[in-house]
Amino acid sequence: MGADLKTPAREIASLRREIRRHDRAYYVLDAPTLGDAEYDRLFRRLQELEERHPELVTEDSPTRRVGGEPAGKFAEVKHGAPMLSLGNAFNEGEILAFDKRVREKLQAAEVAYVAEPKLDGLAVSLVYENGVLHRAATRGDGLTGEDVTANIRTLPSVPLRLHGTGHPPMVEVRGEVVMTHRGFAALNQKQKEKGAKLYVNPRNAAAGSLRQLDPRLTAERPLEIFFYAIGASRGRFWPSTPRSGAAAW
Repeated sequence: MGADLKTPAREIASLRREIRRHDRAYYVLDAPTLGDAEYDRLFRRLQELEERHPELVTEDSPTRRVGGEPAGKFAEVKHGAPMLSLGNAFNEGEILAFDKRVREKLQAAEVAYVAEPKLDGLAVSLVYENGVLHRAATRGDGLTGEDVTANIRTLPSVPLRLHGTGHPPMVEVRGEVVMTHRGFAALNQKQKEKGAKLYVNPRNAAAGSLRQLDPRLTAERPLEIFFYAIGASRGRFWPSTPRSGAAAW
């Protein structure tokens, strides 16, 4: 580290910034900026300093991803804004009927639509306060979900602190926790080698992995998250484009 980092607090802050930068480059930008050995050296140095100075440990530190002891059960969380479920349309007639209902409700002659792929996993809501992850919950019944904060924190693609500055006092982001086909195949291969039961499909594997009472088990599963919307916010935070919103991570 640089010679100017003379105090543990300064070195810890510098290490956290550097590790977050490399995490973002690897998990979000798909452009790694550091080799594994050098990354591990930075991470171990941060762990060492935090062990020596526990008073300097914060919940948004990169070392805080893996949770502690298993929970007895998940606590209930009431969503700030309802997490509505999607409807299905199986033929052209149902699509036209949907369009008619929309235009009637909006009292509009024409409506423009945006189509996007549907990722099949587990819907979650993450609340950030002043840029720091505060709580994560499943969709549940749309009004009340389960607190899975400790499990969500284990996902490398989840920012514990948002990128940049000027974050609102509170912002709730919606996302989908999924397991890729490659990750699913690797997980089932491990299950097979252990003589354990195989998972039926990636969707069930993702949902079951996130809802483990022991977050250390969640940390072992190849889970990823994709964010797609803002649920609620307090203060001014409405990105002009999806790209500018994604820049926060």
